[in-house]
Amino acid sequence: MKVGDRVRVKNSVVVYHYPGHRNEPFDIQGQEGEVIALANQWQGKPISANFPILVKFEGRFRAHLREDELELL
Repeated sequence: MKVGDRVRVKNSVVVYHYPGHRNEPFDIQGQEGEVIALANQWQGKPISANFPILVKFEGRFRAHLREDELELL
């Protein structure tokens, strides 16, 4: 996966920061968005982030996800 790819959440992923559902569990399975960043380097050094893919969904909602939770469109 690379920056700019369109993706869909294929597994059930519950988040608590979805706009309109703040502090409530909300499942984002089936949501589509765009990869805007990869967390694989910090200050020029390689890192191993737990949720390395930052995806921007509709509106202002963003989430860090794992590659196995996403599918390319």
